[in-house]
Amino acid sequence: MARLILFNKPYGVLCQFTDSRNPTPRPTLSDFIDLPGVYPAGRLDLDSEGLLLLTDDGRLQARIADPRFKTPKTYLVQVEGEPDKAALDALRRGVRLKDGATLPAEIERIDPPKLWPRDPPVRFRKTVPDCWLSLTIREGRNRQVRRMTAAIGHPTLRLVRWRIGEWTLDGVAPGAWRETGLIPSG
Repeated sequence: MARLILFNKPYGVLCQFTDSRNPTPRPTLSDFIDLPGVYPAGRLDLDSEGLLLLTDDGRLQARIADPRFKTPKTYLVQVEGEPDKAALDALRRGVRLKDGATLPAEIERIDPPKLWPRDPPVRFRKTVPDCWLSLTIREGRNRQVRRMTAAIGHPTLRLVRWRIGEWTLDGVAPGAWRETGLIPSG
């Protein structure tokens, strides 16, 4: 049986347990999680927030994180501007990035979600509108969602991963974690 931890990673936290490469250490997972033997199943970049899964089982870790399993990951994305139907359709078909075309994404405009305030807050510009999208992908390239929204001309302002497969961030406050219980491994 494998342990599975759901962690709500705050903005500015590294998805690793140490930061020995930086002369001014940044917050890491060890500032929030004191459980020996668990490791992240995937990553979130420093300026993204939300669901990070950790497990003590290598096979489960691979099943969650490895792109060949195509585990769906849903993000709540605040973008600059208001994408039109053609821009959203481009994401639905897949967009061309420097490292190749993405798989088609599931995308829809949503009302602003009820989220915790971000520290530091997202910059606000009176003359530039923004909107929120729910975006689901089944691959996990480096900074993929940010690069996808930039490719359609709408840079990401805030990015919160809400769901990975069957697991969601429901009921997990920023910086908090909970164990889902033991699940079958392999």
